[in-house]
Amino acid sequence: MAQIGGVSRYIALLAAWIATSGSLFFSEVLGWIPCSLCWYQRILMYPLSIIIAIGLLRRDARLHTYALPFSLLGAAVSTYHYLLQKTDWLPPPACAMGVPCSTDYINWLGFVTIPFLALTAFLIISLMLVTSLLTSASAEDQAVAAAASPGIGIGYDHVAVVAIIGTVVLGFIIAAQLLY
Repeated sequence: MAQIGGVSRYIALLAAWIATSGSLFFSEVLGWIPCSLCWYQRILMYPLSIIIAIGLLRRDARLHTYALPFSLLGAAVSTYHYLLQKTDWLPPPACAMGVPCSTDYINWLGFVTIPFLALTAFLIISLMLVTSLLTSASAEDQAVAAAASPGIGIGYDHVAVVAIIGTVVLGFIIAAQLLY
């Protein structure tokens, strides 16, 4: 676990940006209209992309305290949405205007749907944030280190954050151009 602990926050950032860009690709490029539960998942995922990036840039030792609630709540909504699509365990939601939440735009291998992809991203983010928390030094040691090094200079961590975001966004832009 210690080996992945150093990069776990960057993996969480990558998962958040892939999920955010992917959901925008589905709706803005492919023209798929999100249902209301998809919107709730977006409301919980989109801020994670920014919160994790800012936490990494600021070298914030408490990133997990304000990012983990979003990812855990998102995982719960995604689980509910996935079970709504794939099982009869839950009653169908009340009628609403727009796309029903049981609609499957994709169904890869018989079980991979958009809520499943979102659930996977939320779980990866949650797992990486917990891993980072468990492998990090004590909060007091990190506070002393942060006070000694204000983090104003641009280091490898800043380059990594920009590279992750840039690569994901560029990849989806290229995919959109190739599609049309």
